[in-house]
Amino acid sequence: MAGRFEARPGGGAAVALDEVEISILRSLAVQLLELIGPGDEPAEGEDPLAALFAEGPSEPPADPALRRLFPDAYADDTDELRQAAADFRRFTENDLRARKRQDALAVVRSLDELSSSIASGDGGKGLGGGPGEGPGAGEGKAGDPDGNGNGDDGEGGGILELAPEGSRAWLGTLNDLRLTIASRLDITEDEQSERLYRLPDSDPTKPMVMAYLWLGGLQETLVETLMA
Repeated sequence: MAGRFEARPGGGAAVALDEVEISILRSLAVQLLELIGPGDEPAEGEDPLAALFAEGPSEPPADPALRRLFPDAYADDTDELRQAAADFRRFTENDLRARKRQDALAVVRSLDELSSSIASGDGGKGLGGGPGEGPGAGEGKAGDPDGNGNGDDGEGGGILELAPEGSRAWLGTLNDLRLTIASRLDITEDEQSERLYRLPDSDPTKPMVMAYLWLGGLQETLVETLMA
């Protein structure tokens, strides 16, 4: 199980993570939340229903990473298509941002609960639910990251177990993280990722590249569990 998601009986997925991996994933998810932004909360006395239907921006974001997370719905070849893309963005981007924030928050919370279970060694009940789910949605088992029942292997790791809804939240966030890192690395085509495996250790982008490839492996195996 180490380094890859595996399907759980009855649905969902599980992955073994050590403390360093947990820390990296949490840091990346928090940075993603900061990039997406906090969202607009209704002002005091404002009708929440009116805020729900508030229009979003009509122009694409300036940040290249955000443009990948929130792309135009149509190619801007003509004035008509540009206007259609602006209208579509105006009525959909706020909801899309809210969903991405919700997914990333679910990832952070599940990692925090797994860290707590590792620290306490109590088995970490209640991990891995989807957005808004409480205890009982999944489990995090501390001290047995290989799932072999042998207890702590010295790496201070644990097993993150996700319910089906939690798996979908993780999949969305892993995809968003890879899109963001690809933007920072200027990766625009799948073929370009092949060169990343050949980067020398002296390359300053190597740590980010390693994170990009690692996240890709997690994403791929999580997709496999959802399709099983």
